[in-house]
Amino acid sequence: MGMTSAQQEAILQQAARDRSGLFRLVAVITAVCVAALAIAGFFDAQRFIDGMPAIAQLASEMVPPDFSRWPHWLRPLLDTLAMSIAGTALALILSLPLALLAAPNTSPAAMIYRFARTALAALRSVPEIIFGVLLVAAVGFGALPGVLALALHSTGMMAKFYAEAIEHVDPRPMEAATAAGASRLQVIIHAVLPQVLPQLADITIYRWEYHFRASAVLGIVGAGGIGFELMAALRLIRYDQVSAILITILACVVAVDALGAWLRRRLK
Repeated sequence: MGMTSAQQEAILQQAARDRSGLFRLVAVITAVCVAALAIAGFFDAQRFIDGMPAIAQLASEMVPPDFSRWPHWLRPLLDTLAMSIAGTALALILSLPLALLAAPNTSPAAMIYRFARTALAALRSVPEIIFGVLLVAAVGFGALPGVLALALHSTGMMAKFYAEAIEHVDPRPMEAATAAGASRLQVIIHAVLPQVLPQLADITIYRWEYHFRASAVLGIVGAGGIGFELMAALRLIRYDQVSAILITILACVVAVDALGAWLRRRLK
């Protein structure tokens, strides 16, 4: 049975209202973004003009890159890779149980759910570099504070994404397992995790790719890795070595991203 003209008119009016609402939302977001750029000084053309000679001078000192110290970068690069893997593994171990507590369909109580959500928000609110500074002061220089900093911050991120994936699982397998007399742990193992494992794997691999880049930054505050060599070159005003280190980091990041893409294809 076809729609009446009144029904068609109502649908067209609703579509027009939806488009109008979307337009207003886009306009507000655009205005906020433009205001933020203005506050940051992005539209101050004179600052860019004044900075051009310094940028040109810096670029001339960075070319050609000086790779003469590359043998000294191998161990820091290995430390950076180890930090990224160890930080991801530790974050995974911490994130999965917290995600189960932070998902409304697997959390045992509303109070625990709210506490877990608050804890994850607290971990996400502190950047890795701040964790790095604090942990270097606590446990000393080296890769260990870098691993802990990556794990703590990423636990807040990964557990949030894990919890959102768990929250949207199909409830029917859970109801069937519960009706069959399965315990809460058995329901999670047999009805929840099989549904979300591909998503959890994707999130974990993406986070590992990010950790390699973050590990290089953490080295600047003394948390080991290639960032320590980068900071040393900056302090010595050896911009040719800085550019060489940056190119080396870029090559490693491309390799890590390619490996991550391969792992995601294998796990699908």
